[in-house]
Amino acid sequence: MSYSVGQVAGFAGVTVRTLHHYDEIGLLRPGARSAAGHRRYDDADLDRLQRILFYRELGFPLEEVAVLLDDPDIDPQAHLRRQYQLLSDRIERLRKMAAAVERAMEARKMGINLTPEEKFEVFGDFDPDQYQEEVERRWGNTEEYRESQRRAASYTKEDWKRIQEEGDDITNRFVALMGAGTPTESEVAMDLAEEHRQWICRSHYECGHELHTCLGRMYVSDHRFTENIDKAGPGLAVYLRDAILANAERHGYRASDGG
Repeated sequence: MSYSVGQVAGFAGVTVRTLHHYDEIGLLRPGARSAAGHRRYDDADLDRLQRILFYRELGFPLEEVAVLLDDPDIDPQAHLRRQYQLLSDRIERLRKMAAAVERAMEARKMGINLTPEEKFEVFGDFDPDQYQEEVERRWGNTEEYRESQRRAASYTKEDWKRIQEEGDDITNRFVALMGAGTPTESEVAMDLAEEHRQWICRSHYECGHELHTCLGRMYVSDHRFTENIDKAGPGLAVYLRDAILANAERHGYRASDGG
């Protein structure tokens, strides 16, 4: 059985012009011609075309493909084994490339342009991506969230380390105040709560006193925040919330106003 050049082009997903070119350079000469002189391709021709296209897909130049296919010491089975290995190697490279691109996409989506090693170096055992879906669901439509994403996308590892160090310093001073029995409505505790609010404004998004009190309440109402904050000192989440509320009231925002 033989096939026309148009049929073969359709089978192989190439152009008729490509087949004409392969014929002209001797890479794939059709096995027969019709009475009218039209090219006719048989099954052996199709097998050779398949091998050509395999090698072309792998980036081999036509001249090298011709040498490989016409080597009398290589049988068709050897070609298949060679192509299988070449394709397997390429698939593995592409898989690694795809994984790298996926990580880059995820990092951009999360707004944290760090490698896993860098994230561990900066954040320790706290994973900033762990609750990303929930964060997007709860606050994704807010300007604060969008501002946070914009800023985070531009931060380097050194930026994140500086932000984390500043936050840790504030946390440690809260622990010291709590350990000393300093009342949350004292000037020093309220001043530190204000510093905490300004740190959020400076590092993440504009955080007014109303939003700050919402965060303070969440530190206590959501056990995940409570457990993480209380790692620095048992009861710190409650102490931090109360200092935030006292500071907000000092600046004219009554906690009761937020419900």
